[in-house]
Amino acid sequence: MNQQTKRVAAVQMDVAFADIDHNAQQILAKIATVKADGVDLAVFPECALTGYCFESREEALPLGLSIDDPLFDSFAAACGDSDLHVIIGFLEIEGDKLFNSQAMINRSGVVGSYRKIHLPGVGVDRFLDPGDREFSIQSAGEIRVGMAICYDSSFPETARVLGLHGADVIALSTNWPVAARRTAEIVPPARSMENHLYFIAANRVGTERTFEFCGMSSIAGPDGVMVAETDSDKELILTADIDLSIARNKQIVRTPGKHVIDRFADRQPERYTIIGEKK
Repeated sequence: MNQQTKRVAAVQMDVAFADIDHNAQQILAKIATVKADGVDLAVFPECALTGYCFESREEALPLGLSIDDPLFDSFAAACGDSDLHVIIGFLEIEGDKLFNSQAMINRSGVVGSYRKIHLPGVGVDRFLDPGDREFSIQSAGEIRVGMAICYDSSFPETARVLGLHGADVIALSTNWPVAARRTAEIVPPARSMENHLYFIAANRVGTERTFEFCGMSSIAGPDGVMVAETDSDKELILTADIDLSIARNKQIVRTPGKHVIDRFADRQPERYTIIGEKK
């Protein structure tokens, strides 16, 4: 691979409810797999460490981890001497706050994190605090990553802001149930094409309490075409080689001088002021 080409992965896995030790062992095994495959960035599902279908804040609180928990050191050690970065979903506790979070980890430890901003009325999100930080870009080596979680992707503003910040890739950890199959089909290619970047959606599988999760993880390219996808609801790992230079060149020339578009340069933000108004 040339310097601008990187290998990415969406890890589609089952998650044991409220069993961090079991889930951590499964994650460690999958880190070993993607490391052996030369992956630069691997994305795991939402709440991959903890499970999702909690019935109260009190039930979820004992599963909350601080961002400096020693458990993350074990994932860093598993990355070894490689350039691998992994993004893992978990419940994050800070003071009296509880967030739905992602941690980005490499051989040095936790090098980035994100707290879910958009909280739907389902699962543990009913009882959590909304993310309290602006959308930002995290560096996975040379890959500029915009981190997001599940319902965040249903708001096109999320991907646009991350794209404007310079994301090459949006890394979405998600828990789409069977009822969200259309979201799994439509959102990744739409958001990638709208912002001319790569979109990794890592969904979980299995059944937790009354929820069955659909899998259907994917990796979409800047033209909205899937570069890796699955209809499976079983555990698997999708991989793809991505070219960062394609995501970074926002000008699309289909016919020189006659058909040229740039979805960033062609914006008219002064016409969009209503987007910033809370209804």
